[in-house]
Order: sequence, then structure tokens, then C-alpha cells
Amino acid sequence: MPTRTSSNPSPGHARLRPDRQDRLRARREHDDLTNDLLRRAARLSGRARQRALDDVVVRNLGLAEAISRRYAGRGIDAEDLHQVASAGLVAAAQRFDADRGDDFLSFAVPTIVGEVKRYFRDHGWSVRPPRRVQELRASMAAAADELSQSRGTLPTPAELAAHLGADLPDVLEAGRAAECYAAVSLDHPTTDPGGDGATLGDLLGEPEGGYARTEAVATLAAACRTLSPRDGRVLYLRYFRGLTQQEIGDELGVTQMQVSRLLIRILRRLRTTIGELEPEPVGAGPGH
Repeated sequence: MPTRTSSNPSPGHARLRPDRQDRLRARREHDDLTNDLLRRAARLSGRARQRALDDVVVRNLGLAEAISRRYAGRGIDAEDLHQVASAGLVAAAQRFDADRGDDFLSFAVPTIVGEVKRYFRDHGWSVRPPRRVQELRASMAAAADELSQSRGTLPTPAELAAHLGADLPDVLEAGRAAECYAAVSLDHPTTDPGGDGATLGDLLGEPEGGYARTEAVATLAAACRTLSPRDGRVLYLRYFRGLTQQEIGDELGVTQMQVSRLLIRILRRLRTTIGELEPEPVGAGPGH
């Protein structure tokens, strides 16, 4: 004969059930009192109404704190998050319409969450991604909650893309946007287990002066090739051999003053030629 399973709760459940009932009863009493205060505030005006709303806010500060804790650790100071959530609670109390008969909690939670998310959108990005990435990330968060509840497991990026009708690369990009909330210090040590105490700043590249010198030499060489043989020799004797103007004049059979004028003319021509060789900046008009 099959045995009948006893429906009597175990001793552990017997101890927990009254505690749970007490918590639920206290919660209902708290919500009923909050709704009564809001209905009374709707019939008041002036300072009396404000005192009733202040009482509602004080009684529900725990709700704002709980919501702010959900978003902690994402690059925004915890105290700032608590203030934003509290401001959302105040806004919910002021905008709540008691005549509709809705429960204040169901109205306050999305209002507070909206304020916190707006604050993140406006102030929480160390590196601000494009607006389309921000909006897609918000849609992904809502879709992840929905799919997790229905399936019991976290959705993959491919499942999120299929659910939202978005491209997988866009979903992956939006997923990486979470790293934009908080910047890592350049003094942070590297993760290389065999490292010698190097920091992220040690891995950054530095400006390489050799590239600029190479480009300058190439530009100058092209300009020098436009000079006449005589002008090129004057330039060579002065800046490569290091001869004085008088020594150059003795070699060419001219005076030192003529060499000085030659150098001035040669350098002016080089400047003009180099200016013609360099590409004009994009967007530069005749005035540039």
C-alpha cells in the first residue's frame, strides 16, 4: 500500500512561516499607510499637503536606498546614487495621483529607476558611446530580464540579437559599453603574472620624433631638387660642409655680401616650394 506523504510542515518551515507572515503583514500595513497619506495629501493644500508628502518620502527612503544599491559599482559614487534615487522618490510622491486607486509602490519603483538611469545616461560615462549603443544596451537589459524569467537561464548575445531583431555585432558592441562607466587608472598594474610591476601607463606608446624628421627630410629633398646646380652647391657648402659665407665666396669667386643674398633667395625659394609640396588642410579656404 503506498504511503501518504504528510502535509504537515517541517519544524524549520513552522518557525519560518510566522516570520514571513509578520513581514508581509508589516509590509501591507506600511503600504496601506503610505496610500492613506497620499490620499489625504490630495485633499490638502499648502504646507499641510507638503508635510503629508514629506512623511511619505521619509517612510519610503528605504525603497530609494535599495534601488540605488542595485546600481552601485558602475562608476558613480554611492552617495550620489542615493541622492538621485531619493530625488526620484520625491518626484514620485509629488506626481502620484491617489484618485486613480493605484498602489504607490508600483508607481514609485519605475519612477526612481528612471531617474537613476537618466543620471547614468547623462553623467555616468567615462567614455560616452554613441546614442544608438546606449539605447540598445537599455533594450538588452530589459530583454535579458524577460528571457531569464521565461527560460530560467541567461540569454546568449545571439539570443538577445534574435529577440530584439538587432545585428549580433551591434549587440556585442553594446555589451562592451558597460566598460565605459568607469575608467581604469594608468597606475593600475598589468595582469601579466610574469610582469615586473609594470603599470598600464608603461604600456602606452610615446611620440616618435624620428617620423617627423624623416618626413621633413623627404620634403626638403624634393624641394632641393628644384634648385639650380649653383644654388644647390651654395646650400651644400653652407649647411653640409659648414663653410662661412666668406669661404663660400672665395670658392665661387664672389663677395661675402653676394653669398648672403644668394642664401636669402635660396631659403625663400625653398620655403615657397615646400609650401606648394605640402597638402592643403581639409576645409581650408583661400583665407587659410
